[in-house]
Amino acid sequence: MKLYFAPMTCSLSPHIVLRELGLPFELVRVNNQSKRTADGRDFREINPKGYVAALVLENGEVLTEGPAILQFLADQVPGNSLAPANGTWQRTRLQEHLNFISSEIHGASAPLFNTQIPPTIKAIFREKLFNRLDYLNHTLADQDYLMGTFGVADAYLFTVLTWLPTFNIELNDWPALAAYQHRVATRTSVLSALAAEAATQPV
Repeated sequence: MKLYFAPMTCSLSPHIVLRELGLPFELVRVNNQSKRTADGRDFREINPKGYVAALVLENGEVLTEGPAILQFLADQVPGNSLAPANGTWQRTRLQEHLNFISSEIHGASAPLFNTQIPPTIKAIFREKLFNRLDYLNHTLADQDYLMGTFGVADAYLFTVLTWLPTFNIELNDWPALAAYQHRVATRTSVLSALAAEAATQPV
């Protein structure tokens, strides 16, 4: 498999999960501005949507969208602890978490990167995001991870939360969430993924 990634993007979450599962893969860096890849291709030929992550399978199929990639990867190693089995109630609960992260945390954060959006409009997105962080802080006050044990949803949430300092948002305002972020950050898979991405050359 090939994972096409860009630093400081949501592609970090499948990268973490690949390492958690011990699956073999090749890491290929993408320049988000030029859309060129480290192996010399136009990334839009791989993913016409133009953004990472993209996972290229051995049969040539390309899978995009983080929540889909995360669940696909977990299903490649039956019986692992990162995702409940398909068809179970707990798998539906996992999908609930993934959708919440995608729409309410990732989605609410994305406009804050846009330098063309006026501060008054960004303030609306920040307030919405703060409300969602309040919810997560409450949820994680009594449990270490979203599903009780570390799983694919945690890889995704951790990744999105790493963006917040870019917006001058400090997780210390949400103590349970800050403790959670530190807990995930110390995992071997996370440290290895971050180190591997940092070691790649800019495209």
